[in-house]
Amino acid sequence: MSKEKKEKKTKAQQPETVETEEVKETEQKVKEEAKEPSPEEKLQEELKAEKDKYLRLCAEYDNYRKRTSAEKLQIYDDATARAVKELLPLADSMTQALTQFEGKEVPEEFRKGIELIAQQLAKCFEKLKIEPFGEVGDAFDPELHNAVSMAEDESLPANSISAVYQKGYKLGDKIIRHAMVVVANA
Repeated sequence: MSKEKKEKKTKAQQPETVETEEVKETEQKVKEEAKEPSPEEKLQEELKAEKDKYLRLCAEYDNYRKRTSAEKLQIYDDATARAVKELLPLADSMTQALTQFEGKEVPEEFRKGIELIAQQLAKCFEKLKIEPFGEVGDAFDPELHNAVSMAEDESLPANSISAVYQKGYKLGDKIIRHAMVVVANA
């Protein structure tokens, strides 16, 4: 090839490479500008992150408040149950004394005194939301009752309570003491 043709070729190629480089630089600047968010976008992102932190903190605090409230109620119920458990022998003695008076000649003042004390104790249990359970004729429930023995009694249905040795007591769903019973027709 001649020199002229080579020079023309070289000159023709040079502007193309310059243009290609300019285009590449422009594209690169556009990409960099697209990568770098504007100051307003940066602030929006920071605000969004802070809002997210705040909402999470609020939810965490609300969960903490609910959990501690439930724990306080549980502690109160446990303390009440422990205190009542210490009073149950007194309740048993009152019940036993009243059954011993039946059919016997006992001065009326004694009977009324024991009945009044038993009623006061029952009212105290009621205020504390303590419920007695375990009556003759109730269905036997192994979750609530402690079967001491079994008996045959045609007047009662199968798996029912025929006698109660000790009443059971509960606070809501919490069993303070299981009832000691005799199960009929098991």
